[in-house]
Amino acid sequence: MLPSHLPRKICLVGASAVGKTSLVSRFVHGVFSERYLTTIGVKVDRKTVEVGAAPIDLVVWDLNGEDRFQTFQTERLRGAAGYLLVADGTRRATLTEAAGLRRRIEEAYGPLPYVVVLNKADLSTEWDVPPDAADTFPGHIALVLTSARTGEGVDDAFTRLAQHLV
Repeated sequence: MLPSHLPRKICLVGASAVGKTSLVSRFVHGVFSERYLTTIGVKVDRKTVEVGAAPIDLVVWDLNGEDRFQTFQTERLRGAAGYLLVADGTRRATLTEAAGLRRRIEEAYGPLPYVVVLNKADLSTEWDVPPDAADTFPGHIALVLTSARTGEGVDDAFTRLAQHLV
């Protein structure tokens, strides 16, 4: 592992419109916006978190999602210490897409530490996740339910990954 004072590149990966940008905005800036903006390419933010007594500088890469208009590029994970694999809990198909992205990442870089994030937990009446969803993601550090809207679980997801990186 890297010394705690060196920045750690972490990436958010998932299908389009699962809430990656909203999760980063909630985590880094503490805000949520109803406005949907598609990420084109990558957006980079920084935040320092405390893990034990050590500050860890996270360089957070919000990567574009994969959809019919753009393809996820695994090259953008080069140098990443780990990633958050994000799916939309109201759209079961995004779990399948996330599993495919995880396989592609592992083929390109080997097993990187990752946390599975099921976003949009505030929409519980629309939840469409099977009880065995975690089984789809071998080797994950944790599976965390989040809501970028309310903030539920957001810090926990990033912190769990950061803890694994020290």
